[in-house]
Amino acid sequence: MPPALIPPPLSLYVHLPWCVRKCPYCDFNSHAAKGELPFEAYVDALVRDLEHDLPLAWGRTVHSVFFGGGTPSLFPPDAIDRFLQAASARLRFAPQAEITLEANPGTAEHGRFDGYRAAGVNRVSFGIQSFDDGCLQRLGRIHDSAEAEAAVKLAQDAGLDNLNLDLMYALPGQDLAMAERDLERAFALQPAHISHYQLTLEPNTAFFARPPQGIPDEDAAWDIQEHCQALLAAAGYAHYETSAYARPGRQCAHNLNYWRYGDYLGIGAGAHGKLTLGAEQAIVRRWKHKHPATWMAAAGSAAAIGGEERIEPQRRPFEYMLNALRLHEGFDLDDFQARTGLPPEAVMPQLLQARQRQWLQLQDRQVRPTALGRRFANDVIALFL
Repeated sequence: MPPALIPPPLSLYVHLPWCVRKCPYCDFNSHAAKGELPFEAYVDALVRDLEHDLPLAWGRTVHSVFFGGGTPSLFPPDAIDRFLQAASARLRFAPQAEITLEANPGTAEHGRFDGYRAAGVNRVSFGIQSFDDGCLQRLGRIHDSAEAEAAVKLAQDAGLDNLNLDLMYALPGQDLAMAERDLERAFALQPAHISHYQLTLEPNTAFFARPPQGIPDEDAAWDIQEHCQALLAAAGYAHYETSAYARPGRQCAHNLNYWRYGDYLGIGAGAHGKLTLGAEQAIVRRWKHKHPATWMAAAGSAAAIGGEERIEPQRRPFEYMLNALRLHEGFDLDDFQARTGLPPEAVMPQLLQARQRQWLQLQDRQVRPTALGRRFANDVIALFL
């Protein structure tokens, strides 16, 4: 008899799709705001969408909530409050559940963060990207460095201390010294968490169609990455995932659940969810229609679902490794079994092959990527295709 699939922790992802302006490097489901945004109607649609998905998660506890976008901080605090009240009336929220709101520094204003905190938001993730005004202009951002620093301080003044700053490197016109200065300005703000990731040119973006001048080459980008990793470590930020660095005890619970192949309900335009159905011994992915108007008109019915698929057992090892091998902690073979419903023997040949290449360490049922394995992560993961 095959091992049983055991439902893992559950998170809730809420997509708020509008931005002031679409950034040229962004491939997320985001839409430039035109005129007055329908905040109230969108929250009503979110509640209908959640109610329609509830049968996938009856009786389960939500451990984290993440408002992603778009620019969620365009939504006024009372809209966030109304949604969280409706959601917590329909789902069991864990005590001290992590509730993250993504914010664009260009939308920060006095009093706004007090409202978000009063609504239950206890973590804010700022899309800063750089503290260099020239880099910010070339990235098409709507804020400058002074606004970025002011926004972080407004959140801190509101009593929010669990803050993440997103920073990108290998930006057009950026050299090593500029990347270093970005980190120094971030450290001065004392955030709990820093996400530090390389600019990539993704299909279906303006930068992909017309690449900007002056992007550092691969060797220069690698030098920046190595140098910045050392600076982050020296400043007390532990590198726990490919692009994530945290002070002790401040890792992002929501993202950790993704990387540990946890479950999540995805509500809102274009949101993706993944659910383990214990009774059916199945893993289901479901995603919603991308366009806000289409999704809003259909929210609360099956017509809002853009698609759904069952993850067959043979695909689960690749999906699991794609997430778990991003983590420095790696994974436990018992956890692999519980979350995929497959015995560890199903992946042992590939694990032994990776160990032989010095990409993975295997010790007492714990599997961890080595420094070499982290550098060649795509090759390691490809073994499980």
